[in-house]
Amino acid sequence: MVFKNKCKKCNSICNAIYFQYKFIDWTSGNDDIDKFIQDTQISVHNINEISNALEWIPYDRFNNIKYIEKIGVYRANWIDGRICKWDDKYQNWNRNVQKMVVNIKSLSNSKEITIEFMNEVRKDHEIYGITQDPVTKYYMMVFNNKCKKCSSICNVIYFQYKFIDWTSGNDDIDKFIQDTQLSVHKNNEMLNALEWIPYDRFYNIKYIEKIGEYRANWIDGKIYEWNSYNQNWNRYENMIVNIKSLNNSEEITIEFMNEIRKNHEIYGITQNPETKCYTMVLNYIYEKCKYMRNLIYFHQYFKNWTSGNKDIDKFIQDTQLSMHNNDEVFKEVLEWIPFDRFYNIKYIEKIGVYRANWIDGKIYKWDDKYQNWNRYNQNMVVNIKSLNNSKEITIEFMNEIRKNHEIYGITQNPETKYYMMVFNNWTSGNKDIDKFIQDTQLSVHKDNEMSNALEWIPYDSFYNIKYIEKIGVYRANWINGRICKWDNKYQNWNRNFQKMVVNIKSLNNSKEITIEFMNEIRKDHEIYGITQDLETKYYMMIFNNKCKKCDYICNTIHFQHEFIDWTSGNKDIDKFIQDTQLSVHEDNEISHALEWIPYDRFYNIKYIEKIGVYRANWIDERICKWDDKYQNWNRKIQKMVLNIKSLNNSKEITIEFMNEIRKDHEIYGITQDSETKNYMLVFNNKCKKCNNICNAIHFQHKFIDWTSGNDDIDKFIQDSQLLAHNRTYNVIEWVPYNRFYDIKYIAKGGFGKVYKANWIDGCIMYRNSWDDENQNWKREDQNMFVALKSLNNSKNVTSEFMNEIKLHSRVSGGIIIKLYGITQDPETENYIMVLEYADSGSLRHFLNTRFNELNWFNKITYLCDIAFGLRTIHENELIHRDLHTGNILINNNYIKITDMGLCKPANYNASENKKNCAYGVLPYIAPEILRGRNYYTKAADIYSFGIIVYEIISGLPPYYDVSHNNHLAIKICHGLRPRFNIKVPQLIMHLIKRCLDSDPLNRPTAKEIYEIFDPSQLSYDTELQRQIEKADVINNKLLTENTQTSLELLYKTHSEAIYTSRLLNFNNLPKPKNSDDYYERSDNIISKEFSGITVKQYINCYFCKYI
Repeated sequence: MVFKNKCKKCNSICNAIYFQYKFIDWTSGNDDIDKFIQDTQISVHNINEISNALEWIPYDRFNNIKYIEKIGVYRANWIDGRICKWDDKYQNWNRNVQKMVVNIKSLSNSKEITIEFMNEVRKDHEIYGITQDPVTKYYMMVFNNKCKKCSSICNVIYFQYKFIDWTSGNDDIDKFIQDTQLSVHKNNEMLNALEWIPYDRFYNIKYIEKIGEYRANWIDGKIYEWNSYNQNWNRYENMIVNIKSLNNSEEITIEFMNEIRKNHEIYGITQNPETKCYTMVLNYIYEKCKYMRNLIYFHQYFKNWTSGNKDIDKFIQDTQLSMHNNDEVFKEVLEWIPFDRFYNIKYIEKIGVYRANWIDGKIYKWDDKYQNWNRYNQNMVVNIKSLNNSKEITIEFMNEIRKNHEIYGITQNPETKYYMMVFNNWTSGNKDIDKFIQDTQLSVHKDNEMSNALEWIPYDSFYNIKYIEKIGVYRANWINGRICKWDNKYQNWNRNFQKMVVNIKSLNNSKEITIEFMNEIRKDHEIYGITQDLETKYYMMIFNNKCKKCDYICNTIHFQHEFIDWTSGNKDIDKFIQDTQLSVHEDNEISHALEWIPYDRFYNIKYIEKIGVYRANWIDERICKWDDKYQNWNRKIQKMVLNIKSLNNSKEITIEFMNEIRKDHEIYGITQDSETKNYMLVFNNKCKKCNNICNAIHFQHKFIDWTSGNDDIDKFIQDSQLLAHNRTYNVIEWVPYNRFYDIKYIAKGGFGKVYKANWIDGCIMYRNSWDDENQNWKREDQNMFVALKSLNNSKNVTSEFMNEIKLHSRVSGGIIIKLYGITQDPETENYIMVLEYADSGSLRHFLNTRFNELNWFNKITYLCDIAFGLRTIHENELIHRDLHTGNILINNNYIKITDMGLCKPANYNASENKKNCAYGVLPYIAPEILRGRNYYTKAADIYSFGIIVYEIISGLPPYYDVSHNNHLAIKICHGLRPRFNIKVPQLIMHLIKRCLDSDPLNRPTAKEIYEIFDPSQLSYDTELQRQIEKADVINNKLLTENTQTSLELLYKTHSEAIYTSRLLNFNNLPKPKNSDDYYERSDNIISKEFSGITVKQYINCYFCKYI
């Protein structure tokens, strides 16, 4: 909320104030019910009291309304859901549990709606509000049952909601299922609840003769918790279940079910549509585990595979049926693995086994969601060894093998028909090297010693192998990466830096591989292991250089690895770039490193003549840090916009030159124009204020993409954008006219026309507005409504007019209508302001159509809003100069001030106009301005505000029944002011008099007015509240005594009463003065005698209705 009323109890803007703001947005049509609901809302100050507040809920906010005859209530889904807290951003209530199920019950008599009655109902219910059936006109309570045990809406209530959605067709079974559901309060009790499951929710139904049951996939799966968002149960979908016939529905008892539960999970009951037999839906629990585990899942898959040998099938099945916990699956379980699940099968003659990649990898746990086994190490390397005789496959044999191997399963060669064991192990083929590696591994007890362990690394674990002649080593990517720690879950080594870059160097003699030799190498290197070149048969060391400064592999080493991948074609430039890279050790120094950037990594290259550089998008973008996972540089802001500038001479590329450039720029690297062969610097401007690339720079990059066709407008828009360093809230855009559609005429003002339109793109987001990925602005509220204010004769817009728009942009937003940008009508060529759209139109229109809905709280709230907006304008040392109810709008029931400083025509030039002219709407213009004083003051705005106070309280336009001419201007200077035809509280009357004082120095400030019009005063027994109550008594009596009984605004505007801004030129007006008895009379602004209003005119005027 923009204005800052405070709750006197809380001394802050609490929930009671937020509820108060919304009072004008709803009514039940019954004063007693309205007051009752409002009282519950005003009692809510803290968030933990929010459930005490009731709402008026329009009946059309419910759907799926069904009458539940058994309990005599309606059940429905409430689209909005209940209030939970106030949302400051959207200025509305946050709600949760949208589409929630609620009960709706008729109230026999609205008189029974009392606090005592509601408190009684609350004992067993949550009450949300009151609604009205549009057909019967009955008022109805919206509520929900609470569980008596939990004193909240628990699972029992959710199950209860669903009772109307199903039936088994058998009352006893229905009751039994419902009783199980009504016993489940918490999620950990969910297995005790049974369901009625329609038979068509199963598929793949097969009869398993061995166990005399059906097995099927259950589409929905078992319940595990309530989903408040979807208002339904969350489930494990597509699970495999058994379906067992019940001989007699009479046997379905708690005792029977508890007996079954000893060895089963029971999910519910269904009915075979053909046999009409009721059947139980369940799954087995193995006795050892006391819940369904891996053996059930393995057992379900027995029918999906066979080795073709009963003994082998049984052996594998026995290992699987011994698996209860996931930990055991890693170590013991075997699988039948089809031979076509291997590839890259090669015979290793030295060790007499085949080596291959296993596509699937090994099992580690069951996946409830996909109803299959989760696997890891896909495409893992395994050994495959022939078994001479299937008879040798015994537990004892396998346990012996397991001492030195991991065994995964059994397969069969489709050509030889031999059965084969699938396992893993390693050897270098050299006993000395094997022993050396093993000794290093056996010395490692703790994770922090892991770097001392070497590995045997098969040569096919490397790719991109290149010989680096300069340093006499090979460089390659290591697929697996180095060991970091043991993973108990997967029973294997965790590795990091997969595909890492390593060096590979031949060892002349395996005898040189000693601890002393390795320790010497380790001084400047990290050593990972030993491999063997498959062609030369040379043993080779796998290592990496360490940075001498950092004593680890830092950024300099990563850059060094990349030196072989690029060249500029110029040794000096190569060395310069490499030197910058070798100086970067830490990530926070990365901006000092330059790159060689191939020219084809840029696109959209355009020459910007004004600044003598090229602008382009860089596909890759700048380096930010090394990515260990992908063994490459992480980059951010792909496709970023940057500048490219030719270097006259490569000799000028020095550290000193670059440091000078860096003061105002970010430098990314050097490139070469493929046509001109010129070397070019790749850089970006830095914001001098922020010392980085902020929003202002992003806007700057876009300057070349648009123009208004007018230099002044371009400069104004650009200036506003260059101020947007951290946020974009007050930014102005140039918006092409073709980005609007459904343009409709709304109204005509003094110097232009107003249209309503949809803006296709929507406005730039306020926070986190720049989209690095798309190199453009993030936008919100696409296709939003906007107001287009066309300014007459603005084709040749003046710089003075541009200054006027600047005034608006300085205070745009909040109470002041937001200025989004400027566009141009292609036909008239008039410039158009793109403004926030106000859905209820002007305040004058609002008063004409909805005045009788306003109470004192609403009126004072609106006046406080206007005062706050005026205070904002004045604190920015600005003056509105055309404040009237046509320039004040209502948007979503909030006040918005518009036309800030635009009371003059767009092509107005002060030097070409007379000095004694005034612009605006005559009744609102201060007398000193009417008299010809050609500059406005803040006090002149306060005078306009005083007229608006009169207008909001009375509902009538000022001087609506007389001609707005020279005669009226003279009378205003003589002290004429509007006169109330009702009783107005004295505090407000005195404030109006001060605002309308002929002496500007006697008028209050906007800040003072804002503090006086604090709506929270009306919530307590204050002097203003007491005066309002007295005024209401008098006004109600006057209305009763008068023959005029209509509550509509009854007034007829004089044909020459003009309420649009215009040029006013009055000569020889008298010096402004107050009426003779101005401050002597406190019952009205001026006396009847002075105003010249006859008694007949007074009686026939409209009487205000107050609440």
